[in-house]
Amino acid sequence: MKLTKIFSGALLVAAMAFSVSACKSGPKDAEIKAAIEAGVKDVKGLAVDVKDGVVTMSGECKDEDCKANCEKMVKEMKGVKEVKSTCTVAPVTPAPASTATTTTDPKLQDAVKAIIKDIPGIVLKGFSDKGAILEGTLSAANNLKLKQALAAAKILLDATASKLTVK
Repeated sequence: MKLTKIFSGALLVAAMAFSVSACKSGPKDAEIKAAIEAGVKDVKGLAVDVKDGVVTMSGECKDEDCKANCEKMVKEMKGVKEVKSTCTVAPVTPAPASTATTTTDPKLQDAVKAIIKDIPGIVLKGFSDKGAILEGTLSAANNLKLKQALAAAKILLDATASKLTVK
C-alpha cells in the first residue's frame, strides 16, 4: 500500500512537472499562427503554417523592404524557432507610355505646322508630355532640316511615339 502511494505521488509530481515545462516552452503553434496573421498586414494572400515553432509562410509583398521587415518580425516572435519564407515581391509595373493629346497650346501647334509645311509627307499627330508626335516618310536631308528647325524653335520631338521613316 505504501508503495502504491509513493508511486501515485511520483506520477503526480511527474505530470505536474511535464505540464509546467510545457507552459514554459512558449506559445502553441496555433497561437503563433494567429499572432502572425494578426500582425502581418502588408503581405497580400498571406498563408501561414506553424509546426513545432517552425513557420512556413507565403504571399506577395509590395517591395523588398516589406518582405525583409515581415520576415524579421516573425523571427522575433516568441515561440518561433525558424522561418521558411517563400514570399515574393510584386512585380514593378512600368509607367504608362506617353499618350498623344490634341489639346495643347495653339501657338505650339501653329509653330510645328509651320515647320512641317515645307516638308512633304509629314503629319502632326498630336503632343505628349515628351513633345510633338509626327508621322510620315522623309528623305535624310529633310530629316536633318526637320530636326534643326524643331531645335531652333525649342520644340521637342517625342521620338518614341513618332513614326518617322527616313528613306
